[in-house]
Amino acid sequence: MNPYQSAIATVLQKDFATISELIHLHAAHRPQHPAYIQDGQTLTYQELDQMMDLVVTSLQRNQIQAGDAIAICASTSLDYVIVFLGALRAGVVVAPLAPSTTAAGLLSMITDADSRIVFLDKDVAADMASIMDQIDVPVIAFGSSQQNSLVSWLAPSIVDVNPVTAPEIRPDSAFNIIYSSGTTGKPKGIVQPHAMRWAHVQRGQFSGYGADASTLLSTPLYSNTTLVSFFATVAMGGTTILMAKFDVKAYLSLAQQHRVTHTMLVPVQYQRLMAYPDFDQYDLSSYRFKFSTSAPFSAALKKDVLDRWPGGLTELYGMTEGGGTCMLLAHEHPAKLHTVGQPAPGSEFRIIDEQGQLLPVGQQGEIVGRSPGMMSGYHNLPENTAEAEWYSADGVRFIRTGDVGRFDEDGFLALMDRKKDMIISGGFNIYPSDIEAVLSQHADVADLAVVGVPSAQWGETPIAFVVVNSAHVTAAEILSWANTRLGKMQRLADVEIIDSLPRSPIGKILKRELRDQYQSNSELG
Repeated sequence: MNPYQSAIATVLQKDFATISELIHLHAAHRPQHPAYIQDGQTLTYQELDQMMDLVVTSLQRNQIQAGDAIAICASTSLDYVIVFLGALRAGVVVAPLAPSTTAAGLLSMITDADSRIVFLDKDVAADMASIMDQIDVPVIAFGSSQQNSLVSWLAPSIVDVNPVTAPEIRPDSAFNIIYSSGTTGKPKGIVQPHAMRWAHVQRGQFSGYGADASTLLSTPLYSNTTLVSFFATVAMGGTTILMAKFDVKAYLSLAQQHRVTHTMLVPVQYQRLMAYPDFDQYDLSSYRFKFSTSAPFSAALKKDVLDRWPGGLTELYGMTEGGGTCMLLAHEHPAKLHTVGQPAPGSEFRIIDEQGQLLPVGQQGEIVGRSPGMMSGYHNLPENTAEAEWYSADGVRFIRTGDVGRFDEDGFLALMDRKKDMIISGGFNIYPSDIEAVLSQHADVADLAVVGVPSAQWGETPIAFVVVNSAHVTAAEILSWANTRLGKMQRLADVEIIDSLPRSPIGKILKRELRDQYQSNSELG
């Protein structure tokens, strides 16, 4: 082991350290190694380290101190990376916000996070033009030549202000505030402490991340899905290739060009990649690990990835709130592709009933979990935080997942559904995933979602939204086909054929939108 590797190993053995500390180490030992690449531009570790220091001095000049918050709302860019990592070095809390949110929603989150400064790109600034005068803190623009540009905001050099003073960062210090998607209501700010991110970094060393890793990321930087791989790569001294927008051909070309070793993709991206006619023409032999999370990943699609894409495939099950992670090493357990794997080292799960009582192994109920990586709570929402927590008889804190599942005899977790998506019809619990599994076998169904809608007779009743791959099949034919194969209480009340399912930017089906759409159409009808 050379001195550089020894130094990294020493830091990683600590109970707690910061990602910033590791970046400074990489800059000292391998200053010219690429840290980030996007659209042909390269940011070396030396350049990254220096730019992070400029961000620190600029924030301190603006009287923004450790523990204060900033907001970033922009597409993925090198400017975004520099500001995010620089703010973390300053001990400043980052709230990365989704550009797809409405202007009013962004204003609400900026206010809720107590942001002292807001960073936007030009597209977001244009979308927010109607409410810009309601933002009462400085607004800095990425990629702009105007007076409020990032270039003009950054201190000309470190010595022109003050030498960088590293604040004390404790394990419980807030790292970032990730806002929930809002698919079930108003977004909640999930406060993740530095200890949680440090746990992710330490776990990353066992997933093949290292100084020779090359990670390709095409999901947005405001998503926790992306950030788990984003931080693991830079902490271990690897290179991250960034895509501002996912495109199948561009993704495969970059993977081949940069000899990519790691990637994080959501299931719908795997689906599009595997369906691409020229997929098998690309050299993907450099891949070591592929990861997936955030949405249901069908066993058939996992098998297709294993059969045709070199390297291991790991599905991660967990929440942005933390509270435990399950890992399915699909390449090692091909007979368990219908599950999300076993608890990761340091994670612990329990299954509880509606009354919060512990259920025996093998029984189905709500999943609760705990691990070294857990949120501090929901920002400014103590009641919601309390609702998300479950305490064991001996007073140990777990986080409720809101998912229903059970562990099999080998300790693998099988998911049924989101608890909130469960349909209660005539007093019976109906799981949409069971109905979706049947519908997915129809030759003309390309994509689908089942939701529950109000019913005067049954309380709730299931309906299906389907995307078809044939112009000849009708909704009535699919309804009849499905109901001859479903149990009596599972039978669908209706089927609607639509062009595409509404999805979040990371591929989650927005079932609330489907419910609202159906009820609205019913009222109009």
